[in-house]
Amino acid sequence: MRAIVQRVTKATVTVGEEQVSSIGRGLCVLLGVSVEDTQKDADYIVRKILNLRLFEDENGRPWRNSVMDRDFEVLCVSQFTLQCILKGNKPDFHSAMPAELAQPFYNSILENMRSTYKPELIKDGQFGAYMQVNIQNDGPVTIELNSPAGPKDAKLLSKQEKQQQRKEKTRSKGPSESGRDKSALRSRQDPNASSGAEGDVSSEREP
Repeated sequence: MRAIVQRVTKATVTVGEEQVSSIGRGLCVLLGVSVEDTQKDADYIVRKILNLRLFEDENGRPWRNSVMDRDFEVLCVSQFTLQCILKGNKPDFHSAMPAELAQPFYNSILENMRSTYKPELIKDGQFGAYMQVNIQNDGPVTIELNSPAGPKDAKLLSKQEKQQQRKEKTRSKGPSESGRDKSALRSRQDPNASSGAEGDVSSEREP
């Protein structure tokens, strides 16, 4: 699941000649649901949207408060094009969840937001409609959110973690056997050289 979160001073959604939704200061969220998304993805995105610290506190210090801390509004707009995959220059939307599945899933996300926050402060567009979205970005401040990686990415992450662990073990072992062999060979060739590991400071020469 992908969400583009914008801090706004105001935002509106118009369908045809009718304005169907509007907010004042708060967040405008463009939300793209993928065919692989589950309730776990939805919970993650909702939690992040409502807790992102994109606003100043009462003393004017930036990045201190969330939309909930300030009692600001959220306008959420479904946007399947966020799941676009380019094939050359042509957009392909097969990764987006089909509309007949996406609509109830998207509605459940809105209900999750309303139950977590204040229902009267959560607004939305019109699912499946051709909308004009007017966003007055404040800053500008725009944050891209992606729900946790899927199984394929989890395997990649596990592989990367194992590689990192091997690197740490290698560093903890100290000089390699070949390094010690080279050091011993130099010691035999030069009796005045240090007998320590390669890279150590040489001992003082005897008079």
